[in-house]
Amino acid sequence: MNLEFDNYRIAILGIEEGEAFFNLIDTNRARLEDFFAGTVSKTRTLADTLEYCVEIQNTIKSKTYFPYMITDVNTGEFVGLVDVKNIDWNVPKAELGSFIDSRYESKGIVSKATKLVVGHIVEKHKFIKLLCRANSRNKSSIAVILKNGFELEGTIRKDYRTTKGEIVDLNYYGRVFY
Repeated sequence: MNLEFDNYRIAILGIEEGEAFFNLIDTNRARLEDFFAGTVSKTRTLADTLEYCVEIQNTIKSKTYFPYMITDVNTGEFVGLVDVKNIDWNVPKAELGSFIDSRYESKGIVSKATKLVVGHIVEKHKFIKLLCRANSRNKSSIAVILKNGFELEGTIRKDYRTTKGEIVDLNYYGRVFY
């Protein structure tokens, strides 16, 4: 798999990249706490993150989770993530999530990366449905979702607990293939 655009490369998280993964999360922790609660809780320390990366490798092997890291080829740093989760192979369908380092926001990087990941996973895994969830106040995520051809399917009330314990509504966006 060779997904590249501009000065960025997209690849599945490798076991040896735990420290880079930790640095990305830790730098953006405050921004990610509300809507990447699981990832944030499993990456509190570098040691926790390295352990989590071992778990992630098992989920990749079992085809239950695919974390696509966005790397700035000029610096070698991770700058974002597009992940494929909540996979239902019976349909087959999956949910996408994404985030970008605050220093790289508003440059279209996540939109382009999402487009490439969507094309790759639909071709490789034959997904016929992809969905994204976003809180209505997360305007940046909604912009990425809409730019990638997803349509609002509805709002599920009281659907997600943030790290702070707040239970919030989520908009569900879907896209159908084939």
